[in-house]
Amino acid sequence: MEDMKVDEKEALACCGSTQFAKQMALASPFPSLDLAVSAATDIWFNKVDVNGWLEAFAAHPQIGESPSPSSHPTSAQWSKGEQSTALATATDLCLQELSDWNARYRQKFGHVFLICAAGRRATEILAELMNRYWNRPIVELEIAAKEQMKITELRLRKLFSAKAEAVSTGSQYSKVVVSKAEERVSIIGQHLTASLEDFPGKAPQVQARSRPPITTHVLDVSRGSPAAGVEVRLEMWKGVEPCPLFGEMDRGGWVLQGCSTTDRDGRSGQLISMVDAVSPGVYRISFNTGKYCPVGFFPYVSIVFEIKESQKLEHFHVPLLLSPFSFTTYRGS
Repeated sequence: MEDMKVDEKEALACCGSTQFAKQMALASPFPSLDLAVSAATDIWFNKVDVNGWLEAFAAHPQIGESPSPSSHPTSAQWSKGEQSTALATATDLCLQELSDWNARYRQKFGHVFLICAAGRRATEILAELMNRYWNRPIVELEIAAKEQMKITELRLRKLFSAKAEAVSTGSQYSKVVVSKAEERVSIIGQHLTASLEDFPGKAPQVQARSRPPITTHVLDVSRGSPAAGVEVRLEMWKGVEPCPLFGEMDRGGWVLQGCSTTDRDGRSGQLISMVDAVSPGVYRISFNTGKYCPVGFFPYVSIVFEIKESQKLEHFHVPLLLSPFSFTTYRGS
């Protein structure tokens, strides 16, 4: 194969840093894909400064969202393909959690959460986002830069494949060629079989619930993956006192509402009846963390929360971010 030329515009589609694109164009042409990737790696880590890194990060859409209309057309097309598995496996609830955590991440670090999403399920990406949120900024900047390089390498492979296709067929390099070549790049590691009509959309604005009023989701942040096989119990306070008092015995005031075990996505089955208006009161959701992680610090975790009369039509999502020696929870939407 003859040396492959990469111009500045093509390099910019692979990595949204103008510093990177100019340096790649100057280093072009390349005798092979491997040499192009090697040059790109050297340029990215040794010649592009932090401002260039941030410029490249900003060129990516938030996970779960479409590229902006001003995005580079080829980059936008590739981005959609890279996120296709995540979108095909995401529920409305997972998309909302991704949106919430992306907002938290951006507020803390000042840039979009970056991950090479090709072939990764939405729950896997969410777990990684939650796990990386706790990093120090300097550590997270380096991780994001490494993820950008993974994306750049993936796109260089797509670009070289498209150019080779154009040469072999005698056709000009075009969006149609890029689309066809992209389907044949084995590095993607996935089959894009989900159709657009199968993608979960926004929940219809109707009063009838499409999910139980109380749900949960367990993520193992030490592994960066959903926690499958965790036993979950949901109880409601029915004791003599209006609510359980801190420091006093429960004296059998809790009444079981439902129990389940988390699936491979870390989500429990139905814990409470599918009612439009949930009964106001104090609830306790408990997780058998000791069985899931016998060497961990917590034999079980119980979270007590109250639903007010004014909140009975709302949805309450109580996720658990778990590791052997710590856990975090919050009220999701």
